[in-house]
Amino acid sequence: MLDILVYEEQQQVAAGEAGPCLEYLLQHKILETLCTLGKAEYPPGMRQQVFQFFSKVLVQVQHPLLHYLSVHRPVQKLLRLGGTVPGSLTEKEEVQFTTVLCSKIQQDPALLAYILEGKKTIGRKKASRDSSALLRDAASHRDKDHSHSSTPARGPLLEAEPCGAQASNSHLPAETEEPDGGTGESNLITSLLGLCKSKKSRVALKAQENLLLLVSVASQAAATYLVQSSPCCPAIAEHLCQLYRSLPAFLDPADIATLEGISWRLPSAPSDEGSFPSKEALAAFLGWFDYCDYLITEAHTVVADALAKAVAEKLFVETLQPQLLHVSEQSILTSTALLTAMLRQLRSPALLKETVAFLLGMDQQPEGPEDNPRTLCAHLIGHCDHLSDEISIATLRLFEELLQKPHEWIIRSLILRHLEGRLYVARGSPEPESYEDTLDLEEDPYFTDGFLGSSLQPSPKPRPAPATNVDGKTAVTEIVNSFLCLVPEEAKTSAFLEETGYDTYVHDAYGLFQECSSRVASWGWPPGPTPLDTHEPERPFFEGHFLRVLFDRMARILDQPYSLNLQVTSVLSRLALFPHPHIHEYLLDPYISLAPGCRSLFSVLVRVIGDLMQRIQRVPQFPGKLLLVRKQLMGQVPGEQLDHQTLLQGVVVLEEFCKELAAIAFVKFPPRGPHLNLSPPPEGQV
Repeated sequence: MLDILVYEEQQQVAAGEAGPCLEYLLQHKILETLCTLGKAEYPPGMRQQVFQFFSKVLVQVQHPLLHYLSVHRPVQKLLRLGGTVPGSLTEKEEVQFTTVLCSKIQQDPALLAYILEGKKTIGRKKASRDSSALLRDAASHRDKDHSHSSTPARGPLLEAEPCGAQASNSHLPAETEEPDGGTGESNLITSLLGLCKSKKSRVALKAQENLLLLVSVASQAAATYLVQSSPCCPAIAEHLCQLYRSLPAFLDPADIATLEGISWRLPSAPSDEGSFPSKEALAAFLGWFDYCDYLITEAHTVVADALAKAVAEKLFVETLQPQLLHVSEQSILTSTALLTAMLRQLRSPALLKETVAFLLGMDQQPEGPEDNPRTLCAHLIGHCDHLSDEISIATLRLFEELLQKPHEWIIRSLILRHLEGRLYVARGSPEPESYEDTLDLEEDPYFTDGFLGSSLQPSPKPRPAPATNVDGKTAVTEIVNSFLCLVPEEAKTSAFLEETGYDTYVHDAYGLFQECSSRVASWGWPPGPTPLDTHEPERPFFEGHFLRVLFDRMARILDQPYSLNLQVTSVLSRLALFPHPHIHEYLLDPYISLAPGCRSLFSVLVRVIGDLMQRIQRVPQFPGKLLLVRKQLMGQVPGEQLDHQTLLQGVVVLEEFCKELAAIAFVKFPPRGPHLNLSPPPEGQV
């Protein structure tokens, strides 16, 4: 039959006319008969042959066929035969058939309604309107391009069998012989999703590529039809939730981290010695999430927004949020680590927007110190200071990952809305303090000129930032030295070891700052801080719950586990990289005159150093033990338990963090000028 049809079409003189053989095939419903034989598997193996025949006819016959009722109706029947039973013997033929249909729909979006419609759904007014819109859209497209018309030629065939949406409306309601066709749910979408679950990786990958073709259809009307009149978006999101629910109740965050970079094109987890239970299930979930993210990136805007909302509602709100708010520590830990892994893979702007709204909310007003909002964001920030160090570390990792996403509301919600107006700067005071409790530090015997250097001594006048010369070296020297000289010499050990110098941090900070600057370039941040209104009465300043938790954690750096300290300092250094002038001033400028009762990152560090100097006196052989602990952390000597180990590890982190902040301040200064010509200074000075 196929050879006859192809030969007949080649002999046709007038393009677009149906020959007698094709007319016979359509009028006598040969395809319906074949579909019935395939459904009955009579003779055995017939279903496979029918799938192949349909695929070849639709590809090799150039005459547009899918508009005809006697073609798209058996096509719908055939779709309902496939994709429903996992491990079907005809999976290969089924996916080839869906490939042909998706390609045809991409070429002519008006076909979407014919392929997806069911008998009852087509009777609804909404479906009729969408079908009509699709027809108008396709017709205008064809008229514009003057291309070969996909509407069958007028003639006896058209009279015998109407085509298009109107034909479907006139024929479909009268037919009742198909009991399961009325739901409109068993169609190309469900067939593709069924094939996506195939155990055969090639079949599943091809089905995913076909679904991608379908959602990226160019027509606005077709995309709207896909969203409003098909189960596409809810079904994709529901499969994601099913994969999530198949995961065990507890997963080690370290195991989740080993599966970074899972791609939907290679969803299977690599087989190696580091395997763990449920590795395949976790890889399947992260692979499908990556696929959803890619679908949203490539799909038509209408489909992308609907799919992003479906994923946010079904996965984030209905499934993840109860676990994040749960009292069980295992539930909190697993859900937080999984959310971090998803954030790391997330690329699509539409899904990122929904994720940020889910995590942070959209409250524009600055928080107050007494506020206790019952929001997810407030709970997550509270988890950063959880009794469980594991939960604190996992949640801090979540926020660090969030801060690297290209969405302005993240940094505005967590930090910037609290720094507006620069309420942290003293106003109208003739002798504002250069930092918190300067006079107390002046009387402290540990805060002497020989210890902290002249940069921390109180001055009789407010200390503005040093004047900047042409290339900015004067000011950057003062600021960087303030951080490098903060840790006393007796608490420094990096000078005794190679490759731990300040210049290494400068190199790393420069790359990270360039990346961060390019990410925020389009956000329209001001080049300099907002001018202070000296006549405005002072209002209380609150840094916001997020910075308060980070500063509280930083103040306890000498008493916290090493891994927790690393994560706290990592988040703070990420924040310091942002090129907003208020963030730069508040986190990296030691010279700001703080308002009464305010603290900055530098003032917190000064307090930690004061505490450290008192503790050093109570630790015998402190320099030797500190050097030994640093070598243990670097893997140069075997690890052994020492007295005051937490304190010693905290000192090592503190020294490295001060060098990191100095390097960030160096590469950021001046905020608007060139700084590429500044070479890194030697260790300990600029």
